[in-house]
Amino acid sequence: MATPESYQLLLTAAAACEDKKAEDIRILKLDPSESGLTDYFLICNGTNDRQNVAITDEIEIQLKRKFGVYPNSVEGRRNGEWVLMDYVDFIVHVFSAEKRAFYGLERLRKSATTISVDTLNAELTAAIASTRKKTPAPAAKAAPAKKTAKKVAAKTVPAKKVVAAKKPTVKAASKKVAPAKKVASKKTVAKKAAKKKA
Repeated sequence: MATPESYQLLLTAAAACEDKKAEDIRILKLDPSESGLTDYFLICNGTNDRQNVAITDEIEIQLKRKFGVYPNSVEGRRNGEWVLMDYVDFIVHVFSAEKRAFYGLERLRKSATTISVDTLNAELTAAIASTRKKTPAPAAKAAPAKKTAKKVAAKTVPAKKVVAAKKPTVKAASKKVAPAKKVASKKTVAKKAAKKKA
């Protein structure tokens, strides 16, 4: 089954075809039992080879700009009579009028159903609604985990502060003791020197 993103990609590709004045734009929803390669065909034709290349360029630019998606492969762009663009979930076929009549993809895929852009929009909204129904449940489970992490962090912070407060007092005490020992040792040296003179 196609994802909401693949519906959006397909709708954007169809809009790009319309922008470049492609003729007879059709979207075929393929029967999954017959085609394991893709879910949809987007078929259109231009009036000449240059227009066909312009249509495919516009599709590629729009999908790259809006979604960051590139076709897996592009074939036939050099001669422009039949350009095929593979986007995995759907395949774009841009024909010249003669080649489209000759090959007749619509006739070859008899089990495929022709759908309109409005139908595809309805499928997109249904797919988005079904994904929204599924997402709140995991979000509710994740919220208590964040609260427990905050509680654990709150418990560990005061312990670090107490340890840090004890360390300076130990150092200060050792500094006070050290000079006292030095003074005492100087007095003992002075006393020993006096005894030697006597």
